[in-house]
Amino acid sequence: MNKKMKIILPLLITVFFVAGIWLGNLLDFQDNSLYSSSSKRQKLNRLINFIDKEYVDEVNTDSIVDITVTSILENLDPHSAYISRQEFDYVQDNMRGDFVGIGINFYTIKDTIAVIRTLEKGPGEKAGLEAGDRILYADAVPLFGNNMSNDSIIELLKGPENSKVKLKVKRFGVNDLLDFEINRGTVPLKSVDAGYMVNDTLGYIKINRFAESTYSEFKAKMKQFATPKMKSIILDLRNNGGGFLKQATLILDEFIADGKLLLFTKNKSGDLRKTYATEYGIYEDQNLYVFIDEKSASASEIVAGAIQDNDRGTIIGRRSFGKGLVQREMNLGDGSAVRLTVARYYTPTGRSIQRPYENGNSEAYYSRYMERYTNGELLSKDSITTDDSLRYKTPEGKIVYGGGGIIPDVFVPRSASQDIQDIKFMYEGGVMDRFIFNLLDEDRIYYNSLSQNDFLERRLITEEVLDKFTRYLGDYNMYYNFGSSSYVLKKYLKATMARQLFGSDLAEKISNENGAFITALLNSNLGRSDLPASLKTKTSEENPATD
Repeated sequence: MNKKMKIILPLLITVFFVAGIWLGNLLDFQDNSLYSSSSKRQKLNRLINFIDKEYVDEVNTDSIVDITVTSILENLDPHSAYISRQEFDYVQDNMRGDFVGIGINFYTIKDTIAVIRTLEKGPGEKAGLEAGDRILYADAVPLFGNNMSNDSIIELLKGPENSKVKLKVKRFGVNDLLDFEINRGTVPLKSVDAGYMVNDTLGYIKINRFAESTYSEFKAKMKQFATPKMKSIILDLRNNGGGFLKQATLILDEFIADGKLLLFTKNKSGDLRKTYATEYGIYEDQNLYVFIDEKSASASEIVAGAIQDNDRGTIIGRRSFGKGLVQREMNLGDGSAVRLTVARYYTPTGRSIQRPYENGNSEAYYSRYMERYTNGELLSKDSITTDDSLRYKTPEGKIVYGGGGIIPDVFVPRSASQDIQDIKFMYEGGVMDRFIFNLLDEDRIYYNSLSQNDFLERRLITEEVLDKFTRYLGDYNMYYNFGSSSYVLKKYLKATMARQLFGSDLAEKISNENGAFITALLNSNLGRSDLPASLKTKTSEENPATD
């Protein structure tokens, strides 16, 4: 704590006493009894004005208010949260599912902006920018050689919708600089990562979060890849932290028959709000398999719980996170906002998926979650503790439990190999991306000339590439001898290359090859008719499942 904060700490105590009244006023609650006294409403403003005018040192009173609001919410529950003005735009973009810009991912390489890839259907892709292009100027402003921060670069490339930005670009194999005039536009932030046919009858779709655009993305992706022969669907919700409930229920409605209960919520007054399936579901007759893991939370758990409780499909994976609290976002009038817990979610059988918490103690709450990584729960279903008092039964007699997350029907252990866990972390966390970008940069003309079939058939990740990657990690003080796990490393390096060259559909298809989740589906006897022989033969002692 710095010196100024020590000085103003006594003032914060006073602020805490009156902040609840002030917060109620800003949130515009309908119950006027919360702030019926004019003098109470004015206390905080008077205090802040007094500090501004008279305090002996300069004090950022905005930060006092931010600290006050954050402290109040932290003492309610682990998921009520304050969103500052600085964070709000990013959060809104992420949940809205789009932003305004030119639509590229980039690295700064040797003080120059290098395009990793253009975003699908974004202005950059439409204008003809390509992976590997170096952007040297934006509206005559040089973007190289001046240690410009990523934030400053983004500010130059973003702007009002339909405004123009002129770029000068260096491209491999082209002597002269290329000129681009790009109309900034709405760039989608995809929440549906991938969709493809595993074989003639089994489809796969992966959703990374539930944003405002997720349902429309889901419909478009299913229309793009699904065939009339498809009789089974894998809905992959691994690592999906949730989002908008409405988007989750719209997708649920595609799978569950008319009139079935999807979920209900209950507020502190005991008021119930029930959501039912409608008659519009397209995929109600397909076999359904839902993948979840310990990072699947909130709306993801609502989807898995509704499918499980309605005996509609099979849940495969590991116990989900355990977040069953409903948040409502409220603007505080200065560009910041709060997300306040206003109700609890319940699955159709009546179970709560919220893990226990005491008085908003976030540290203990998340510490208990992290114990899963050491207590054996991620390696064995028998290590998952259940409470018989929270035992429920589905219409077909299956036993399910409340009290913290969705327990899958078919358990998939996390890999016990630390090397494999590290490799997956490198893939999912982006550690491989920069290395693969540099590798592609060595011969862009060759790699850009590959068709998708050429890419799949050619042995592009050689032992030499593995050695380069190991040395690359060593440059960052990460030392590995992958040994028997090298076949996993090859798979994820190729998936990373596929993502940069061809997009996420092919990357996801490669990363799922010989995967433990699909293998568990096969071994459960539930999906044998849906899986191609090639998957059966790949699952061997030499190349075991890798998820």
